[in-house]
Amino acid sequence: MNWVSIRLEKRLDTPRWLNAVTPVLSVLAALVFIAVLFYILGVNPLVAYRRIFMGAFGSLYGLSETLTKAIPLILCGAGLAISFRARVYNIGAEGQLLVGAIAATWVALFVPGIPDPLRLPAMFVAGALAGALWALIPGLLKAKLRQDEVLTSLMLVYIASELVNHLVYGPWKGAQEWGFPYTDKFPPSAIIPHLGTTRIHYPTLIIAVLAAILAYYFIQRTRWGFEIRVTGENPEAARYAGMNYLRTVLLVIGISGALAGIAGVGEVAGIHGRLRYPQGISPGYGFTAIIVAWLARLNPLAVLLTGFLISGLLVGGDAIQLALNLPAATVHLFNGVILLFVLSGDLFTRYRVRIEFPARMAPAVAVRPGVEVKE
Repeated sequence: MNWVSIRLEKRLDTPRWLNAVTPVLSVLAALVFIAVLFYILGVNPLVAYRRIFMGAFGSLYGLSETLTKAIPLILCGAGLAISFRARVYNIGAEGQLLVGAIAATWVALFVPGIPDPLRLPAMFVAGALAGALWALIPGLLKAKLRQDEVLTSLMLVYIASELVNHLVYGPWKGAQEWGFPYTDKFPPSAIIPHLGTTRIHYPTLIIAVLAAILAYYFIQRTRWGFEIRVTGENPEAARYAGMNYLRTVLLVIGISGALAGIAGVGEVAGIHGRLRYPQGISPGYGFTAIIVAWLARLNPLAVLLTGFLISGLLVGGDAIQLALNLPAATVHLFNGVILLFVLSGDLFTRYRVRIEFPARMAPAVAVRPGVEVKE
């Protein structure tokens, strides 16, 4: 009995239009799926999506909050886009963000003698270095010992989280915080200025935009960027061409960790003005940035747009929790479904579906040379 054969076949070349259309269709499919879930929960999907849009973009306050939450997403997303381009799957940006926040707090509260104008720059440098060094641990394990960086970078998130808990419940606990797990407040010289009355800490926003632009230039216009792209497309070919695999891995994961560390500085010095318990510093920005990077097709410049849009979903998700009495896990539902559909869509840019129908069986006929056979 003959059966129809359906299989996935790797594409030799992916059309540009398919790369551009796939993320849009993936997000639309995810929103349709989420709408079905809303309906099952007894919530009108149109009302829910209207609440999300108005909560994130329908007022100056909503826009300012969306832009505020976009800052760490753009920083972490741009770094992850570089790392993922080299097939170095750094899943630990959340931990690198927390370590950057710890380093910034140390400079703000426990390093005397720094002139006031230099304290904030020193905090940014310390946060970037701490994030990079934390990221280099899984990078070295991958490059030297071939250990899975997905697992090692993820495990380091929990170590960083417990380190923050140890500090805010222990030696760094503020004397005037009435027992809450906070450090003392930062001095004024260690607070990042805001834009007007909003929470937008604009120096960090400027750094985030510049980081995305420079990351794009670095990937597309430099020799190291070329090596990163070649390593990501074919690691064995890169080794055969004499490209230094160890240097490439450490470079991309170090940049990724440094940008996540800067995001941590922005959160403690621009939003909270002190170090807090881990969920108080970051509600999962490092993990959400994975969606930002993949939705941008690992293009650091496109991260500016996708970071803003995903930030809008975070702000809008908070709005519908209050307005429609939905659980706090609603935001995580958004993130998980969108990531699932984006990764599924990415599969179809790399592979095509090949459907083969069984050929019609014809009787065997002996044919002499020069004789035409008619059916």
